[in-house]
Amino acid sequence: MMIQTINALTYYLSEHPAIVGFRWSHTQSWGSTWSFLFTSIAVYLALSSFLHLLLALLLRRGRPVPLGPIPAVHSLMMSVISATIFAGILLSSAAEIRETRWFWRRTKTPFQWLLCFPLGTRPSGRVFFWSYAFYLSRFLHMPRTLFTIFRRRKLAFFQLFYNSILTFMSFLWLEFSQSFQVMAILFTTLVYSVVYGYRFWTGIGLRSACFPFVVNCQMVLLGCNVASHVGVLLLHFLKGGCNGIGAWVFNSVLNGAILLLFLNFYVKMHLRKKMKKDSGVVNATKNKG
Repeated sequence: MMIQTINALTYYLSEHPAIVGFRWSHTQSWGSTWSFLFTSIAVYLALSSFLHLLLALLLRRGRPVPLGPIPAVHSLMMSVISATIFAGILLSSAAEIRETRWFWRRTKTPFQWLLCFPLGTRPSGRVFFWSYAFYLSRFLHMPRTLFTIFRRRKLAFFQLFYNSILTFMSFLWLEFSQSFQVMAILFTTLVYSVVYGYRFWTGIGLRSACFPFVVNCQMVLLGCNVASHVGVLLLHFLKGGCNGIGAWVFNSVLNGAILLLFLNFYVKMHLRKKMKKDSGVVNATKNKG
């Protein structure tokens, strides 16, 4: 029974004809045009900003809009989707390596293939099917920003920038068959499956961690992405070139901007916590006196 289940999952995640025969096309793949990409991101930014201003004007200060179980259900859905994409691209990568290794086994290792696509790679086949699924899943992440607005928390520029840029980058991965995307998707979906699972856990009222769990997971993800970028750069110059290196350079610049913004956010968050802790100590001392 277990073997049959594993075989069925392997088939539907890496051997199904729709996965094996996938081809990124502006005429056949939904959301694959530049106009759709820029329009959808513009709508996301405009809608988020409009709702933030509207609620600030209409609702009393600090009063949240009740959302019920919607955020928890969304977190559970995103955790399952992320885990599915992770399993799909992992199995698909293993299948691609197994089927093509005879062609390149003297020149590179499987790990090198995960970081550096050979020159001339086209966006078709198993791996790019799951890359396309990851691109589409980016639009399902965007309602998280709306939940933040309805809960009357401050709308952070980093959140808008991060969602917009990652959607844009995932489009570039497909459009230019960019190297690095396999490792990026593996790291991102693994972390997201854990983070959204944690958000579902806390969303249904269970105990949260005693440390900033989500922020630390994001730090780990950014660190893994930086290490992968360094690996692509080394392989490009030492192993004869990686496909889509122009898009990779632009991707690296955007990732660098995300890293700087996140570090700025992380430092400010710790400074606020330290100031609150220090003020609490001072107040306690005054009360004792």
